[in-house]
Amino acid sequence: MALILTQEHIERMQTHAEQAYPHEGCGLLVGTFDAATDQKTLANVVLLDNAWSADVAVALAERGQGDSAAMTKTRRYWIDPKDLFETQRQAREEGLSIIGVYHSHTDADAVPSQCDRDLAWPAYAYIIVSVRNGIAVDIRNWQLDNNHQFQPEPFKIVPASAAKDRMPRLSS
Repeated sequence: MALILTQEHIERMQTHAEQAYPHEGCGLLVGTFDAATDQKTLANVVLLDNAWSADVAVALAERGQGDSAAMTKTRRYWIDPKDLFETQRQAREEGLSIIGVYHSHTDADAVPSQCDRDLAWPAYAYIIVSVRNGIAVDIRNWQLDNNHQFQPEPFKIVPASAAKDRMPRLSS
């Protein structure tokens, strides 16, 4: 599968990630899945606040997904379920779906962590922006394979007008 997006989408994620630094930034990717062409087309990046908290860290540690003392907003992100459901509701109203997640890695490579893999969902695009010393330096896209391992997923940058042409036409 490939992800179709615009330079503006990339710039929004990079800017948001830089603003969140030294914490991880995060958001949801809204668009369409097209099984016939094996592509995802990004319509909008919904930028969210990183809702990571000590309570989330403890809950994950209790499930065996990390050491709560070592998990902070500098190394982890959490999307508030209310934000997830609201984004899903708005996307459905527009004939779209959540097609992935974006987040940043602070002073680290744009490569998924074990925590990223543990919490990931199949079929979604996972864009990671590497931010070093407050500057976005790399962006990569990943997808889980059938063995629940991340594999690079290519993305294609198209002009904004071309991305709009790929979106469904909603009747009024």
